[in-house]
Amino acid sequence: MTMAAVSRDRAWWVRLYRLGFGLLIIAAVVVQLDRTGKWANFFSFFTIQSNLIGAAVLLIGAIAVPGATRRWDLVRGAAAIYLILTGVIYNTLLTGVDVQTSEAWINNVLHRIIPVVMLIDFLILPLAHRIRWREALVWSIYPLLYLAYSLIRGPIVDWYPYPFLDPREDGGYPRVAAYCVAILIGFLAVTWVMTEVNARRSRREA
Repeated sequence: MTMAAVSRDRAWWVRLYRLGFGLLIIAAVVVQLDRTGKWANFFSFFTIQSNLIGAAVLLIGAIAVPGATRRWDLVRGAAAIYLILTGVIYNTLLTGVDVQTSEAWINNVLHRIIPVVMLIDFLILPLAHRIRWREALVWSIYPLLYLAYSLIRGPIVDWYPYPFLDPREDGGYPRVAAYCVAILIGFLAVTWVMTEVNARRSRREA
């Protein structure tokens, strides 16, 4: 990362928007949590988990401004891709589906605004190091663990966070498997694009 990029990472306007959107996520989650009966189910939504990860990254980036380490790059990249995945899945598969958000503003913040914010943050502030596509595959570990958790917990509590993960729907497990494969392919494609865009941005700034 160039000195200009490092300076921009510490710029007041970058720290301000990170702080503001990080606090907005916390506000939306807290308000929704207060209106939710089953906390275990609430925190079992990938939307909630990915937004909390995003809030942590935004707030740390605003307050602590970590050094340009490869570890922090991997954390930032993970938060960005998880929230981009959240936005894409919601707006393609879950529009009109009850995902237990009680108010429109909460739904818009968690599913539309923050995914865009994280994408913009990634684009205007490229990662300090080039993250190769094979190295970025570590980002897939968490979604795969989430998938395993949802499918194991689902039959135990008779509840699934999303219809495309529910084998009780028409098509059963083959339908669930087809959705999961499609999402995985999309995730890998987005991961590749993000690593390539970051590499080109880094070379251009250098």
